[in-house]
Amino acid sequence: MSERSVSKQKQEKRWYTVMAPEMFDRAELGETPADEPEQVYDRTIQTTLGELQNDPSENNTKLTFQVTDVGSDTAYTEFIQHELTRDYLRSLTRRGTSKVDAFITVLTTDDYRVQVQPVAYTTKSADHSQEHAIRRTMIDLVEDAAEERTFEGLVDSIVEGRLSSAIYGEAKTIYPLRRVEVQKTRVEAKPEEVAAEEEATVAVDEEA
Repeated sequence: MSERSVSKQKQEKRWYTVMAPEMFDRAELGETPADEPEQVYDRTIQTTLGELQNDPSENNTKLTFQVTDVGSDTAYTEFIQHELTRDYLRSLTRRGTSKVDAFITVLTTDDYRVQVQPVAYTTKSADHSQEHAIRRTMIDLVEDAAEERTFEGLVDSIVEGRLSSAIYGEAKTIYPLRRVEVQKTRVEAKPEEVAAEEEATVAVDEEA
């Protein structure tokens, strides 16, 4: 390939400004290059809550977005995952204490299926029944939160720490807690995917 052809290819490559979804105030996530707009679809962009809010204290919260729409020079994204860094989670672990976690799949009021993973750290070592009661409380509160919130509302309550604070307030009456966090939140299915699954299930039931 000649230098002229290579130069021409470089000139044809366009840069797209990637924007966060509305729930994150359409903040700019960076830029991504592509020869064609179609190549930008489904690309994932990872940043931290600290970078979005210009607050270094929030850099332990990682956010992942996926491009779902592309304009002339702008790419728009949807939220797909929130996760705390391993270093931060490791810093919360102490000897002689208990770590209680749960994996909860919920459906929001606008039919997003989301997996939420809360984790609680006790001040001392809890026994099995206390750990079970803390886990039950976490499950109940996450399920309650999803039943009364849209997807955007649920994600906001998690990222802003309100859901973990609610769990802390309730679960500390079972056994003294040092910290409660939601260590990971992941979108498992969007409304159209949930609807398609339900239709398929109905079809199978009718055939049976």
